Amino acid sequence: MAATTTVQSTFRKLIDNSKKYASLGLAIWALLCFYAAIGTAVFVITPQRIFQYLYDSVHALSLKPYGWLVLGAIIVAVSFPPMIGHTTTVMLCGFAYGMKGFFIAAAASQVGSILVFVLLRYFFRRQLRTWSKGDRWVAFEEVISAKGLPLIILIRASPLPPWVYSNTMFASIDAVPLWKFIIATCFTFPKLVLHVFIGWRIGALSDGDQRKEMDGKTKAVNAALVGSGIFIGFAASWVVYHLITNHIRKMKEVPEDVDELAAEYIENFNPLHSSGEDAPLLGSSPRN
Repeated sequence: MAATTTVQSTFRKLIDNSKKYASLGLAIWALLCFYAAIGTAVFVITPQRIFQYLYDSVHALSLKPYGWLVLGAIIVAVSFPPMIGHTTTVMLCGFAYGMKGFFIAAAASQVGSILVFVLLRYFFRRQLRTWSKGDRWVAFEEVISAKGLPLIILIRASPLPPWVYSNTMFASIDAVPLWKFIIATCFTFPKLVLHVFIGWRIGALSDGDQRKEMDGKTKAVNAALVGSGIFIGFAASWVVYHLITNHIRKMKEVPEDVDELAAEYIENFNPLHSSGEDAPLLGSSPRN
């Protein structure tokens, strides 16, 4: 009887795994086809025409009295899971308004993150308690409780988890009150300044009229500024991310196994994951 049960269990696992890998394969092929279509479109239309159209559209929006409100509303919308595009929209603020776009990006990002935090915590409170059984989730909450605001700020400034999932993650942790979340979000503003700056300089290079007025040296300087901004952004994000994971793993306030689970939670966090352990809000029920 026991042998039959074991065989059935093994067979069931094989079926589950085959379905999982089949779905993963389809997702990968769909993603590859999507990127191939995007690449083909860029090649046919040409980057110059695409950026010129983008510049004209965003510039026309900036001339409208409500243009800033439209961009702000988009930033608020993409702060909710499972939306994406926060960084791109922040760069569009620089595209449209130059460095003044930072104030739009900062205000809208703060409003959007607060709305996500409050709404998810209020409407998903019962579901949060259900998913609190996940080992990584519990370990991460314990680490947050031990270190408090400094660690919250570091994680908020880190590139992982991304903006929208960072909002979701902190909303799922009762140890993080709203006021600490708001303060931590303010520490993302330097990153927003960088993204707005990159968008501003890309905008200058995208417009044909502005490019005609630039000599070769000016174009090179603008291109170098864009490249430097992107490099600084990646470098700073990499440093902050590794500081966080290393710091969590070396914490003395909690047991070593809790440190490791909490670090893994940061590394693997995905609210859309199907296991439930890493999806305190959007996944399926956790397994006992």
